[in-house]
Amino acid sequence: MPQVAILDDYAGVALRLADWSPVQTRSRITVFDRHLTEEEAAEALRAFDVICTLRERMALPRTLLERLPNLKLITIVGRSLPNLDMAAATERGILVAHTDFAHPRFRSVHDATPEFAWGLLIATVRNLAEEHRRMRDGAWQTTTGLTLSGKTLGLLGLGRVGKRMAEYAKAFGMEVLAWSQNLTADTAAAVGARRVEKATLFEESDVVSIHVVLSERTRGLVGETELALMRPHAYLINTSRGPIVDEAAMITALRAGRIAGAGLDVYDVEPLPLEHPLRVLPNVTLSPHLGYVTREMLSAFYADTVEAVVAWLDGSPIRIANPEALLG
Repeated sequence: MPQVAILDDYAGVALRLADWSPVQTRSRITVFDRHLTEEEAAEALRAFDVICTLRERMALPRTLLERLPNLKLITIVGRSLPNLDMAAATERGILVAHTDFAHPRFRSVHDATPEFAWGLLIATVRNLAEEHRRMRDGAWQTTTGLTLSGKTLGLLGLGRVGKRMAEYAKAFGMEVLAWSQNLTADTAAAVGARRVEKATLFEESDVVSIHVVLSERTRGLVGETELALMRPHAYLINTSRGPIVDEAAMITALRAGRIAGAGLDVYDVEPLPLEHPLRVLPNVTLSPHLGYVTREMLSAFYADTVEAVVAWLDGSPIRIANPEALLG
């Protein structure tokens, strides 16, 4: 029977959030509930025919794919996976099946990330994580927070998530500024935001929240220059992707108190290494890439995954991101 691996199921919910029975009756499923290093993956996944991934939790570079001789199908969430070497997969005849975000099952899950981003924003400006830790330790209140009403939110990116953030900001009585490379004044105005230049956004915002997609154009988009423009009482929120921010420059600014703090859900390296300096900075609120991690969202992801695996088992693969692999 074909062997199917479900990777990085940290919460142990994959088999409960979708009906895997059409796959289980025709293959052997193994669930991996922890992150595997490349060396561990090369050994543990060597015999598998199918690998089911969850966002960018598992990197699949050429050096790993070349050590997985039985691999025939990779399922991904979204139409691409930045840390998957698509060219290497195609050369080896490995099909890559993507999800279908246009499917009705995804209609109710698009708020997962903006809802979380807003929660992280509030937790950060009110020092909630630090005060929670102190309460656990038997202490009482020692910090002061920031009132959002009357303040300015700067949105770096005004796509689906950014537009939702603008709506939340208005409900909290905030002014909203927005910038991205292709954003127009009319598009910003349609959601109650004001389109400004990037420098202005960092200079005038009390909170800057990042909502652009990671690409070569946005990698390092927030660096030493942008951080230096921020007010000393301002906060940076990142629920998009870690490399959009120059991590070293951000850590320097946080250590020096040049900005008040940061709320981070994403990092250059994930999971975040145990000895990473971000783990000990007192003015940082951290979460382990939870932006999309809801039961509704994961149910939709895994339902699409099951559908793709069953189609492959039937010999009629669907939603193939690298159709050239079919020719091999």
